[in-house]
Amino acid sequence: MSKIATFVRNWQNWKIWGVPLIGMGAATIFVLGILFWGGFNTAMEATNTLGFCVSCHEMETTVFQEYKQTIHYQNRTGVRAVCSDCHVPKSWVHKFIRKIKASRELYHKAMGSINTPEKFEAKRLKLAKKVWHEMKSNDSRECRNCHTIESMSPEFQRPRARKQHLSAMKVGQTCIDCHKGIAHKNVRSLVSEEELELIEKPDAALALVSISQPFLDSMKRVEEKEAAEERKKLEEYAAAEVEVEERVKAEVAALLAKQDAVANSNTRSNSNDTTVSRDWSGVATSNITLFYPGQASFEWVQTGKDHGGARAFLKGGDRCATCHLKEVKDMGAKIVSGEKLEPTPIEGKRGSIDVKMQATHDNENMYLRFRWKNGKHTPVPFVDGGKMDPANQVKLTVMIAENNKDDTAEVELVNKAGCWVTCHHDSRYMPHKPTAEDMAKYAAAADRLELEDGITKYIKSSRTKIEVKGRRGKIRGGWEKLKDEAELKSLLNKGSFLDFYRYNSGEDAQNGHVASSRKMEDKGKFSATGKLEGNTWTVTIVRPLNMEQPGDISIEPGKLYTFGIAIHDDYTDARFHHVSLEYYLGMDNEEAEINVAK
Repeated sequence: MSKIATFVRNWQNWKIWGVPLIGMGAATIFVLGILFWGGFNTAMEATNTLGFCVSCHEMETTVFQEYKQTIHYQNRTGVRAVCSDCHVPKSWVHKFIRKIKASRELYHKAMGSINTPEKFEAKRLKLAKKVWHEMKSNDSRECRNCHTIESMSPEFQRPRARKQHLSAMKVGQTCIDCHKGIAHKNVRSLVSEEELELIEKPDAALALVSISQPFLDSMKRVEEKEAAEERKKLEEYAAAEVEVEERVKAEVAALLAKQDAVANSNTRSNSNDTTVSRDWSGVATSNITLFYPGQASFEWVQTGKDHGGARAFLKGGDRCATCHLKEVKDMGAKIVSGEKLEPTPIEGKRGSIDVKMQATHDNENMYLRFRWKNGKHTPVPFVDGGKMDPANQVKLTVMIAENNKDDTAEVELVNKAGCWVTCHHDSRYMPHKPTAEDMAKYAAAADRLELEDGITKYIKSSRTKIEVKGRRGKIRGGWEKLKDEAELKSLLNKGSFLDFYRYNSGEDAQNGHVASSRKMEDKGKFSATGKLEGNTWTVTIVRPLNMEQPGDISIEPGKLYTFGIAIHDDYTDARFHHVSLEYYLGMDNEEAEINVAK
């Protein structure tokens, strides 16, 4: 026993080739640790390569092929994001945890869970939702392997993108809320509206306490630059107009000197109008771009599966113009081409129209003048002769609604959506337009609405209910759910309508309103004149500031009104027009986006 005790006491002093045994053991463990650690990390990094990720046919023949078509694979800068950049954390601890979780994929590989395209597609939504939830829970950590929202420069982003990124920082949204389907097939539309609402709901814990100053500085610079560019365009336009104004004045004077001035000109009006001789040279000009809307209905605008901005619109307080004002040309080009929202594209039709607008008053009347370039003729393929409205080459309509700017106006959401509140999914030429069977089923409503031309415009408050989401296959809209006549009359009396005025190039002008339907009337007390001079249309609308009949809105100092423009050019009709977003109009009101100055 003593020898054993002596051995235990003295082993620390043992040496091999002059090296203490304890030191050699420690060195051995150290070297083995390095080898193990290096080997482990080498193996872990090897599984992070693109080649490893697509080495199985389940990935190579499906998601890899989709990924190769995206900007993450090939782009102008040559920076490629591979699978691990988006699906594996950078930090070691989180990476290790992710690799442990990924071991379950080996089981499914062995079991053949997704070894055919059919099996993969059957599970695609489940797999995608798993990734969405993971990214939502970690504030899109893997996206931040390459991107950080605070480091973005708004100067290099589209107007809508920079506003949405600023909003995301303020309310607590994360990358995956908006950027699903950027590397693979997007299956967001397969998720129910209720579940999507929960998935994309902002998380206040993710909101930034303060916004990066470089981001704010960049935002300020780009907005100042765009404002300067817009001022320059308007100044150039005003200078070019001086010569045109002088020529027009001379021609108008000559025309007015003749007894048959109106008959011999290209002018149409519903009253004796002499306002064409008005001096517009000192009136400020606004540039308003109208775009082609396709089948973007009011229900579509409010549905998150259809419209990514639905949450910001309904719950974030954003107007349509908040996100889209500076990108209407791009939207129009995309829609008119048939890329989205247009099942029957008209080849050659322009996607947008730039309109120069002037507005003034003289304490009695409001004068509105619009000028825009005429477009080339593009025949409509689904109408004999190619002209939907042969009598009118051009129609210009302005719509006005009460607007208290806080959504308390009688027309719900009009201050945020403008004339979109009148355009529904069940209107003519829209996806859910009623069939003959529907008309017969709801014959009473059809008779009251006088549907010779199909369902036209109407507002939500004129119906008992509007189906917005179209859940479980329901028809969106509510044309047949018409309120009784007493309720409709009450709504009209308290201002629940949109007032409109229309110039027709081949017929008399019209004064009307939209409530339970579009009412086309001729009430006098206003005029609309226009002519095509060279390649430019000029239309002038004159209406009294004070209007007393139901369906008319008086323009009062200090108030704001929602204002919009629609142009049917090239003999078109119905929804095949160009429209503006909503603008705020006021009389001698510097807060107004369109100030009707004295």
